[in-house]
Amino acid sequence: MNENFINTWISNVELERTPSKKQLIALRRQQGFKPFDKMHPLSQAIMKGWKEGSPADTLVFSPELELLGRLPVNERSAPYNGAKGYLLFLKNAIDRKMPGLNEDILEPTKTDWNTLVESGAIVDSGLNVVLTNGKSEQEVLSIFRTQDYTIIEIDVTTYKDGGMLSIEIWVGDAELAGSFDLFASTVELVPENVLASAKDILPDERETIIYRFEKGRVFRLGAIGNSGEKVKINGFLANISVKPTPETKDE
Repeated sequence: MNENFINTWISNVELERTPSKKQLIALRRQQGFKPFDKMHPLSQAIMKGWKEGSPADTLVFSPELELLGRLPVNERSAPYNGAKGYLLFLKNAIDRKMPGLNEDILEPTKTDWNTLVESGAIVDSGLNVVLTNGKSEQEVLSIFRTQDYTIIEIDVTTYKDGGMLSIEIWVGDAELAGSFDLFASTVELVPENVLASAKDILPDERETIIYRFEKGRVFRLGAIGNSGEKVKINGFLANISVKPTPETKDE
């Protein structure tokens, strides 16, 4: 199993799947418990994949978070009951036979990005990332629109000798593609000043911007939706990190 899968689990309480536990969740938060990020792509995939009314599910995802198999705990009958049956379930999932998914067609629920912004659950301004040797990676969850850039300020000034800036971008599930442009902090946000970019990333797709910088500085990442499309807002998750610059060998 360890050669083909990353095995993990998450409590139904963590994703608020159990309404009867709302008081428990509220109490835990009062005690300083940090709630699970329900907007993370993996959380979204789990919530779309579980079966309604099932107390627990075994779910198999591809590295791209495509649901490949589902085995509700109360439906472990032939051919998937017992240890050998469970192994068959996993094998069929890897072979993309979609075990447990043939009885119905999953209709993913689209994320209401407007509501998330209006409620304050997601912000689209004042987005700042400061990376240091002690904290070289940070995630930002926000939205982009078709009219203006959503800006993330990226401060890597502590890297005096430079480094490799990596920005992995995952676009949300609304029907709006997005483009992401990296600028120096002191320039006008126009095409001729773009240092690096990822253009036209489709919904539920991801791309990575890589930019090598010679000394510590501040950047701005601008996110914007493709004009002319009917949907005017979508979300994105950006994983921003700095890695050491690869050393070049003398010939």
